[in-house]
Amino acid sequence: MRMRLKKHLEERIAQCSDLLLAREGDGYYLLTEEEKAAYRIDVDAVFACAQPIVLEIGCGKGAWAIESAKRRPDRNYIAVEKLSNVIVVACENAALSGVNNLKFLNVRAENLDRYLPPHSVEEIALNFSCPFPKKTYANRRLTSKNFLDIYRRILADDGVILQKTDNRDFFIWSQESFAQYGFEVYDVCYDLPDGKDNIVTEYEAKFRAQGAPIYSLKARYVG
Repeated sequence: MRMRLKKHLEERIAQCSDLLLAREGDGYYLLTEEEKAAYRIDVDAVFACAQPIVLEIGCGKGAWAIESAKRRPDRNYIAVEKLSNVIVVACENAALSGVNNLKFLNVRAENLDRYLPPHSVEEIALNFSCPFPKKTYANRRLTSKNFLDIYRRILADDGVILQKTDNRDFFIWSQESFAQYGFEVYDVCYDLPDGKDNIVTEYEAKFRAQGAPIYSLKARYVG
């Protein structure tokens, strides 16, 4: 079902223009390679201070990114969400929070390396990504080979991927995918405690309330 557009969406998006680094319309795929190159972001120029970049893919309403930016002012955050209807809420929440080390990208994850320079990201957070349980949709999973290739291009040499999910099958599949394509998987947890160092996302709060275990891991490319 197609999501109904929020009222005054474009006006609300315009009011958040200082937080939104790029929006990707349907016409993006009609651009030439030279035109796409113009969308490349100078990550050091868009923040007040040049600091390591943390990228969250699929930020929802922005709870994790906002709280992370508050707790770690020595990092700059870029939160990605492909749905304008959703990212507008994240941008508005970020504006209300007062954080100055967080920006947003309203783009598809499969095009991230068009926007971000090579090896410019220190951490990638995959929080409760859609598991796409049908095998025919496996290449849409954010831990499939196509996406891992993109992460390799934008991650720093010692960069880390952080994954959290409530879906055990997806979690096990992701571990196998990481290992198959040259990533070392570590700090694997099959029931993540809700401690002070864990930042709870909107989905995580819902799953924890239902008593569901939360799975987490870290991965880094070792070739």
